[in-house]
Amino acid sequence: MAKEKKTEVLDASASHLPEHGPIDENGREVLLSLRHVDINFGKGEGLVRAVQDASFDIYKGETFSLVGESGSGKTTIGRAVVRANTCSAGEILYKGVRISGKIPRSLDREVIRNIQMVFQDPAASLNERATVDYIISEGLYNFHLYKNEADRVQKVEKIIEAVGLLPEHLTRYPHEFSGGQRQRVGLARAMVMEPEFVVADEPISALDVSIRAQILNLMNKFKEEQGTTYMFIAHDLSIVRYISDRIGVIYKGRIVEVATSDELFNYPLHPYTRSLISAIPLPDPQLEKNKILFTYDPGVHHYDEEHVPELVDIGHDHFVYGSPEEIAEYRAIREKGEPLKTLSIIGVNTEAPEEGSEAENVSNEVILDRPIHDTGSAWYAIFSFLLPILGIIAAYVFRRRNYIRNFKACRKGVLSFLACLGVLIGVLVLLALITIIF
Repeated sequence: MAKEKKTEVLDASASHLPEHGPIDENGREVLLSLRHVDINFGKGEGLVRAVQDASFDIYKGETFSLVGESGSGKTTIGRAVVRANTCSAGEILYKGVRISGKIPRSLDREVIRNIQMVFQDPAASLNERATVDYIISEGLYNFHLYKNEADRVQKVEKIIEAVGLLPEHLTRYPHEFSGGQRQRVGLARAMVMEPEFVVADEPISALDVSIRAQILNLMNKFKEEQGTTYMFIAHDLSIVRYISDRIGVIYKGRIVEVATSDELFNYPLHPYTRSLISAIPLPDPQLEKNKILFTYDPGVHHYDEEHVPELVDIGHDHFVYGSPEEIAEYRAIREKGEPLKTLSIIGVNTEAPEEGSEAENVSNEVILDRPIHDTGSAWYAIFSFLLPILGIIAAYVFRRRNYIRNFKACRKGVLSFLACLGVLIGVLVLLALITIIF
């Protein structure tokens, strides 16, 4: 992963992909490479820089996961790999051949054949006028990847059963399925092509928990039997950790950390990576309640012309984005070889924060502390205004049970009643004085 802004210009007129990609210094075949890729949308004042200077490699036969919060640019990069988005700067290489920008038609067909994508929105990516049978078979038709009609039917039925659907579903249309079933159809459409590289854009986000393991096992099966390589786009680190060989973390369109799965979770050096790991939900409600969240503050960085940040290899195949001072600090932490504490749980591996501290304020804002029916409806205020005695009782009960919004609504209604009562008494007193005087 080069640190220089200039990259070697490869032959853009190549009409075919080579059998194998380039080999790096560690003997790994580089299947896909992003070199300082920028992706912009709009022009002038409306320009949106969705991806900035993204660089990473994906090796043959591995699962590379790209994680980050919503809107960070994960899907934008995935769509650029399949040539759905254009690069404003930089280049994307597949087996050492540039596939971004204008390329020959023959090379474009090879890219389509070898790189498939499972889209994030299955409803928008499926042809509503086509049957599931045709949707899955379209790639087989276009590239004639079957011997005869019986072979095509066998391939389609095999893949549709592998993703958890039945052969009778082949005659139906996408609108007849649920969101999770549509996602399985999209996955079947990609995997029936037996591609070398698959961009999986949150392929299990719309699936039931019971089917997620089945889909992940299916993807691993293709990986083992056919050597399929994946770029797995997700925001759920709890799943990414166990299926990924390497993980790239992206924040606001910029790659901030790249490392192997175990390396990243043991040594999350960039603060944003730490915040993502600390946000992983725990299955135990009590542990989740006592967990202290780590919040990422971009203000901790001080970047200027003298402190220009870069994505640098600090050793152990671990890349981190930062200024020279930060990189030196990250390298020193990593060379100690002591895994970092990624989760802080009160009473388990950390003590309760001092009163008034920032950590205490964070831990007190736990969503589980607030009941789901604590809506603060305006009807509570109206009820308390019309029946203030009952409103006072209701406010007391809500306060004791931590229904804070409902308590405030009742209190507001009672106070409004008292205010109106005070105004009415004042008017009556004023009228009585006027009557006595005159």
